[in-house]
Amino acid sequence: MPSSLTPEQFQAETGVSRETLDRLRTYAELLEKWQARINLVGPATLPDLWRRHMLDSAQLFPLLPPATPRLIDIGSGAGFPGLVLAILGVPEVHLVESDLRKGAFLREVARQTGARVTVHSARIETLTDLKAPVVTARALAALPKLLDLAIPLLESNGQCLFLKGQNIEEELTSARKIWIFDEDRSPSRTDASGIVLRVREVRPK
Repeated sequence: MPSSLTPEQFQAETGVSRETLDRLRTYAELLEKWQARINLVGPATLPDLWRRHMLDSAQLFPLLPPATPRLIDIGSGAGFPGLVLAILGVPEVHLVESDLRKGAFLREVARQTGARVTVHSARIETLTDLKAPVVTARALAALPKLLDLAIPLLESNGQCLFLKGQNIEEELTSARKIWIFDEDRSPSRTDASGIVLRVREVRPK
């Protein structure tokens, strides 16, 4: 794979339509524009935006349960992975991001791309009435804390999809001191040391 992924290479990797790619291009253009004013992503990742953020998020889409009607993305930041998944076709996506400036960015991207998202500018812990069959997160917290935040939002028989890095074994060991759960892993398509972690059947120990 080349050192920097182009939009066309992203399309080849994911099989998205030209219309979907155009919407993601709009997202990328807005991200670069807003990045000059607020820190949305690590500046060093911008030259490889289509791999580090777009493809990293899009790799979750084929791992979602078939016909997933709704998901909640916690700690959305610049919208990864939740906003990308909305553009790819998840019918209802809730983005939870307490930073008001990032929330304004997410709403503007949703407006210009037509993404069907609801932005919650609130702390995750306060969303007591919000539930979905899938909860996603990327680079938000270590797994024990992540489960504390995600499980109250998960419908019964739901599952979590988390993009995790090289400390996953340590995080799993810590999480299993508090929770009982089933998990499986898929290798990351964008990071040799990363995985996509699926967690389900979660209950307190």
